[in-house]
Amino acid sequence: MTVKNQSGGVQWRDGTLPVSERFDDPYFSLGNGLAETRHVFLAGNGLPARFAPDFRIAELGFGTGLNLMATLIAHQGQPGPLHYTSFEAFPLPAADIARALDAFPEARAVAEPFLAAWEAGQRRFNLGSIRVEVLIADARTALPAWEGRADAWFLDGFSPAKNPELWGEPLMAEVARHTAPGGTFATYTAAGFVRRGLEAAGFAVERRPGHGHKRHMSVGVLRPSIPAAPSEAT
Repeated sequence: MTVKNQSGGVQWRDGTLPVSERFDDPYFSLGNGLAETRHVFLAGNGLPARFAPDFRIAELGFGTGLNLMATLIAHQGQPGPLHYTSFEAFPLPAADIARALDAFPEARAVAEPFLAAWEAGQRRFNLGSIRVEVLIADARTALPAWEGRADAWFLDGFSPAKNPELWGEPLMAEVARHTAPGGTFATYTAAGFVRRGLEAAGFAVERRPGHGHKRHMSVGVLRPSIPAAPSEAT
C-alpha cells in the first residue's frame, strides 16, 4: 500500500519505504538500505580504512541522510575532523527523515543530534568529529562554485534513468575537478553512460558486484594528470 505525504513530496510504500514523488524512485534500497550504503559507499571508497584527519567526503544526493548516519557510525573512534559536504536540490523535512531512518535502528540510534539540527533549519552543523555542510541547490550550478575537493565521493542521485540531470558528463567532469589527487568515487549504478562520463572525466572506473539484487555497481579512482610535453624549440 502506498500513502502520499502531500507536504513532503514523498510516498510511503508499505508504510516504511519513502519514494520520491518527483522521480518515482525509492530513497534507499528495497532490501537493507543501511547494508547497501556500507557495501557501496563506504567499502566502495575503501572506508573506514582511509579515514585520516581532515578527510573530505562529498555527496550528490543527501536524501534521508542515511549515508551520513552510516559514515557517523563508521567514524566513531577515528581521528577527526572529517568534512562531509552534500548537494541536495529537494530536501526532505525532518519528520520524513526521522520516519525513514526508523527502518534502521542502528542509524536511528545516532540520528537525534542530526534531526534536531535539521528541524532547526541548520544546514551546517557538527556531529561529533564530523563537520557537515548540506548545500540546498542544484548540483549542476552549486558544484562548479564549490571551493572544496573531496577525497571520496558518494554519487547517490536517483536512478540515472529517472534523474539523468545528476549523472550527465558535465557534472561528472565537475566531480573530477573537485576530487583530490588519488581521490575516489563509488555509486550503486553501473549504467553505461554514467561509467563513460566518469571515465571521460578522468577516473579509472571499475565495475564491481552490487548489493543484494543489484548485479553491479561502479567505483573509481582519479587518474594522475599527465603534464603536457614541452614544445620543442624552433
